[in-house]
Amino acid sequence: MKLKKWLLLLFAAGICMCKGGAQTITDLKEVTWKGFKRVTFKLDGNEAWYTVPPAPLEGKPWVWRAYFPEWHTDMDSLLLQKGVYIAYMNVSDRFGHASAMNRWDDLYAYLTTQLHFAPRPALEAVSRGGLYAYGWAKRNPSKVSCIYAEAPVCDFTSWPAGKGKGKGAPAEWQKLLKVYGLTEGAALQYTDQPKDNLEALAAYKVPVVHVIGLQDQIVPAEENTQVLVQNYIRYGGPATVIPMTRGKQDLEGHHFPIENVASLADFIFENLQKQPQPLPAADYIRSYGKLNNLLFRIRHKEEVTVAFLGGSITNMTGWRNKVAQYLAERYPGTHFRFLNAGIPSLGSLPHAFRFQKDVLDQGRVDLLFIEAAVNDRVNGTPEMQQRRALEGIVRHALGANPAMDIVLMGFADEFKLADLQAGNVPAEIAVHEAVAKHYGLPFINLAAEVNARIAHKEFTWEYDFKNLHPAPFGQELYFNTIKTLLQTQLEGTEPQAVVAKKLPQPMDLLHYGAGRYLPVNAASVKNGFVLHPSWQPADGVGTRPGFVKVPVLEGTTAGAVTRLSFRGSAVGIAVVSGPDAGMIRYSIDDGPEQTLDLYTQWSKGLHLPWYLLLGDGLKKGTHHLDITIADQQHPQSKGHAVRIVYFLVNGK
Repeated sequence: MKLKKWLLLLFAAGICMCKGGAQTITDLKEVTWKGFKRVTFKLDGNEAWYTVPPAPLEGKPWVWRAYFPEWHTDMDSLLLQKGVYIAYMNVSDRFGHASAMNRWDDLYAYLTTQLHFAPRPALEAVSRGGLYAYGWAKRNPSKVSCIYAEAPVCDFTSWPAGKGKGKGAPAEWQKLLKVYGLTEGAALQYTDQPKDNLEALAAYKVPVVHVIGLQDQIVPAEENTQVLVQNYIRYGGPATVIPMTRGKQDLEGHHFPIENVASLADFIFENLQKQPQPLPAADYIRSYGKLNNLLFRIRHKEEVTVAFLGGSITNMTGWRNKVAQYLAERYPGTHFRFLNAGIPSLGSLPHAFRFQKDVLDQGRVDLLFIEAAVNDRVNGTPEMQQRRALEGIVRHALGANPAMDIVLMGFADEFKLADLQAGNVPAEIAVHEAVAKHYGLPFINLAAEVNARIAHKEFTWEYDFKNLHPAPFGQELYFNTIKTLLQTQLEGTEPQAVVAKKLPQPMDLLHYGAGRYLPVNAASVKNGFVLHPSWQPADGVGTRPGFVKVPVLEGTTAGAVTRLSFRGSAVGIAVVSGPDAGMIRYSIDDGPEQTLDLYTQWSKGLHLPWYLLLGDGLKKGTHHLDITIADQQHPQSKGHAVRIVYFLVNGK
């Protein structure tokens, strides 16, 4: 009872501090709108409201009005009577700019986490409201049930620029240029209009209905709705266009009566009611640690470097780009530098040995994302090597910069889904999480999330996610959960200072925390090998960036020999394994000779970067590695080639 009275006092005073975040609610009031209760407030100074239905439906479905909230409200009244909330935030004159999208994120977080509104509102956009609704929907396709739009602006070069058939609005165009910080020439070349980049929204099959006026001279449909809908359908998105032809057409055809309001309200209502409702992304985040140092640097507007260490899922256009866009837009006062250290086909073992060159040598890193679970499984990396490699990366990173914040992630593949469906935790996921927990780092179990959502019948692997290299749908899912982590960690109380992390005792004393490359010219004996200062394949077969036009120690005939002297507990080679990859015999410190085939299942069509550990757990001191090209070869190989790009050594 005391808590209830306290909350009532807060409401009367019009002040509420949202627990767990930076949001501040002020000027909280109740008013009456057309017979319905409306709650008005300011969210971090921005005016907002939500209208309460007389009998709210379970789950609190809601419609989010983007602009002109008092225009054509008959539909709102019908939906309120059906139990649906209506919400709005005033971010006028921002034209869908990222600064407006940030405020929308804040309102969404407040309504869904504090007031427990449904996770997928319907978006309702009128005219320039299209810039806002589509701007937010494209950034958050998993959080939208449907879009209803009336004569929406889908290209600001049409309105307000007026560079096509429309009349334009010169004063509004100048406002837009100022908000976006663009010259007119740059604005006319802008490539992220509502009509652009609709792949992810279409992948989520978000239903779209546009009503238009055929005589609209302000926002001509042929420059706006028709272009967007054509693009949307091309990517598989469901869209309907309904011309409004009855009644008086005002404002040069831009204002028109809405025909059959009840059926349009039913479209929104039915999509709001669709099941299942999505599982919370936060359920798959393990906050074993904080990102407080990153938060401090952002709040103090320091320069921040974010590095992404992974394989092809990191390197490809997708979640990484979306994370970079989100951080740059959310914190415009911070100068971000983004380092893509993703290389296709590489997992934790290669990451550990290339980390110094590809990441640390590029300057101070403040936030590091690490993913290796998919390639560790596909490449058959032994569990012990995975553990030593991941622990080594973390210790190497924190040894170089104790203030670095690190996030580990475990992505999905068919093998992990099979493990999870059989009730088993995939070994790669277990290793990632164990390292994160030991070192107090956030861990995101994306494999478990994908599996759970498929079981929840939210989507399918075959038609939506498609494969371990995610389609736009999967990339968006990954980004949404990473964004959830960032929102949770970066919107709290500001830490007082950057704090150096203290390293705990190692999980494995033989971790690869001193992993590094040795250049191929370090080899002391090269009988039959040739050092190419800038190697390129002569067979025209493809290569990976970073593994062509670089020094390569190459031998192509059986019996060729090379020797490397080194100090460290582990040694290996990074080779390019192509169609003519051979086999090697090798020994360490004149010990027993072993044979290893360099040809892989992918070598037929690619000179693949391939990392092989040849010795581990070696005693302290100087060692030597002898490599001889064997006279045997894989049945599918065209030769005996051994092309060493780097020697791998775990030691200083």
